[in-house]
Amino acid sequence: MKESNGGERRPIGHIAFIMDGNGRWAKQRGLPREHGHRFGVKAFERILEHCRDLGIGTVTVYAFSTENWKRPQKEVDAIMKLMDRYLAECEKNMDRYRFRFVFLGDKSVFDTERRQRMERLERTTADHERILNIAFNYGGRDEIVHACNRLIAAGVECVDEATFASALYTASSADPDLIIRTGGDLRISNFLLWQAAYAELYFTDKLWPDFGPDDLDEAIEDFYTRKRRYGGV
Repeated sequence: MKESNGGERRPIGHIAFIMDGNGRWAKQRGLPREHGHRFGVKAFERILEHCRDLGIGTVTVYAFSTENWKRPQKEVDAIMKLMDRYLAECEKNMDRYRFRFVFLGDKSVFDTERRQRMERLERTTADHERILNIAFNYGGRDEIVHACNRLIAAGVECVDEATFASALYTASSADPDLIIRTGGDLRISNFLLWQAAYAELYFTDKLWPDFGPDDLDEAIEDFYTRKRRYGGV
């Protein structure tokens, strides 16, 4: 495809999603908040499949933050059950999307079975070319602190940007080209703080369960109207 100035479009390699609005979507329909997360999973699956069809090499989704533990226990429990169900489904059908699974965040807080399933998916899909980063119990500040402690433990005394990036949860991925947030809020909420330095940000009022392939196409078209200078002119 061509840009309006006639040049070739540079492909988007990495899109990240802040999947916001599940609870509000449910409340608008008179449903418990946790029901919105079930429909949010369906939206995630549609978008992931569309990303695959578009040839996007890396997809990152903000599934559960370090701050989300503060939500009502019933909602947290529902999210954990959905995650367990999704992990089990992925183990049975891991070749459906041919993505390499990477779980961003501190897995030590999870019970043994959930943690082992995450680690098993990471191992068994490690040879897949495309990457799916699932940020679960993830926070950008927590990631930076974790990276610092990891480098200290390794005895590193002098750090440059490349060394620091290699200690992040996202070490296997390039930085995102585009970060999309649904739900109407205009912030990134502790998501990919280091990696987002030069990402293009796209915000939409549409709630995540309603966000579909056409909406993603619109966000990508908007991306291609922007000039990415990386501090230059």
